[in-house]
Amino acid sequence: MIEAGAEGALDAAGKTGPAPAILPPAGGFHGPVKRSVTIAGHDTSVSLEPAFWAALEDQATRRAVPLNALVAEIDALRVSAPAAPNLASALRTWLLANVTHDASISLCRPR
Repeated sequence: MIEAGAEGALDAAGKTGPAPAILPPAGGFHGPVKRSVTIAGHDTSVSLEPAFWAALEDQATRRAVPLNALVAEIDALRVSAPAAPNLASALRTWLLANVTHDASISLCRPR
């Protein structure tokens, strides 16, 4: 794992080297795309960047559920949360927490 510090990055052997370059995503940057999803029999529009739509579709496939069902489950968690965010924010936060599989990161803590 590489950790960035003031003097650069630590490699797996613990040696310091130059920090890795920050590069754009392979496919470039893209703005949100609006899609319609059905939650509890009601159509609603959600705007997410293509990378988030792809990650959401991947998670639905991995869980063997339709995309709408996954979105509905995340929405149910969202509306039961204190100070519920909008649906797009909840989807992004859920994806980040579940795709990284890093329970040590608290993504729901307000700053």
